[in-house]
Amino acid sequence: MFSRFFSLSLSKQILFAFLAAIAFGLVFKDAALAIKPIGTAYINAIKMVVIPLLFFSIVSSIFNFSDPSKLKRLGLKTIGVFLLTALIASLIGLGVGTAFNWTDSIQMSSEIDKIRVIPSIGEVLSGFIPANIVDAMASGKVIPVVVFSVILGFAVLKTGPAADAFKAFIVSGNEVMASLMRIVLAVTPIGVFAILAATVSQFGLETLLPLGQFILAVYLGCLIHIAVTYSSLVYAFGKMNPISFYKNIFEAQATAYSTCSSYATLPVTTKVISENLKVEKGFGSFVANIGSSANMDGCGGIYPAIAAIFIAHIYGISLDMVDYGIITMTAVISSIGTAGVPGAALVMLTVTLNAVGLPLEGIAIVAAIDRIIDMMRTATNITGDAVTALVVAQSEGLVGNEQPDNTKNINQTQVNSTNASIA
Repeated sequence: MFSRFFSLSLSKQILFAFLAAIAFGLVFKDAALAIKPIGTAYINAIKMVVIPLLFFSIVSSIFNFSDPSKLKRLGLKTIGVFLLTALIASLIGLGVGTAFNWTDSIQMSSEIDKIRVIPSIGEVLSGFIPANIVDAMASGKVIPVVVFSVILGFAVLKTGPAADAFKAFIVSGNEVMASLMRIVLAVTPIGVFAILAATVSQFGLETLLPLGQFILAVYLGCLIHIAVTYSSLVYAFGKMNPISFYKNIFEAQATAYSTCSSYATLPVTTKVISENLKVEKGFGSFVANIGSSANMDGCGGIYPAIAAIFIAHIYGISLDMVDYGIITMTAVISSIGTAGVPGAALVMLTVTLNAVGLPLEGIAIVAAIDRIIDMMRTATNITGDAVTALVVAQSEGLVGNEQPDNTKNINQTQVNSTNASIA
């Protein structure tokens, strides 16, 4: 029986654990509370991994995207569009999350102090620069770690060949941390079972009722992003009718929606970009490869913003404008910084919750419906890849004409490495 369980996909294991936890929490209340420490240990494991994972992944991503000898104008434009749409996606997520009429049928307790002193803008900005990076990492301060990682990445590039050994260390460290994250993710069903069983035992079945609202909010945010942001970019800069655009990429969207994997959809994405949108093949392949692991408007922009607001609501924690600003910043950076990491949405949500001081136990509440949400998130990500390819290619005259394949060697080593690391 156990062998059959572990042969299932992770999403099915989590769903099974979710259902089993409900029954266990309702029937064996005392036992459910007794296993809560197992869930706490799982949360501690996530906290243990997230900061070093964030550090290595951001520094290594700078190597991928900022090497001036390989990524010149086309690469910089591509990353610029990625960051722009990620910013808009996070703002849409915040807008939907704050405007949504969340039910009050669930209120969970948290050890987090609800009364917080709001710092000045100057204090917030100065706090982004860590006086002691080791202390910042030990304290789980996400933003200072992100800032340090970005600065370090560019410093390594500026150093040149003398930093090759350090670059190799960072790239290897990123692979090792990704492997460690896979190990932690493998025990997610156990952690979800322990946390959710204790939660249901303590608060009752009504705890789970708002999940339908959460699914609706994420889908709504993604649809707004597609209909407004992407359509506007396609019309204004891609010089194409949005309806024709979506007809041309529907095959990739449907594949992404059903597989929940940007990487599994990569061949279809490349095909529709080059054949249907008529983007020069080499550049289209470049954008699709990089975008399959680094352009995550659904996973890194919309989802963490809505999830953070939802989790804050169910724990009765108020968020202020500073928190919203931090959510936006972490969403934009993590959508690029956690490139190629299996379970990217979980990592991004962990980063966001850490940054604004929200309880990571909230992850267990939303993890069970992750598959349903991931379908829409991935379809959104793939749409963003196609939009970016069309917009940048149109600005460079790489649409509709036979062009020399000047981009096929751009960052190919990093692209292959990225693909090899994606689950």
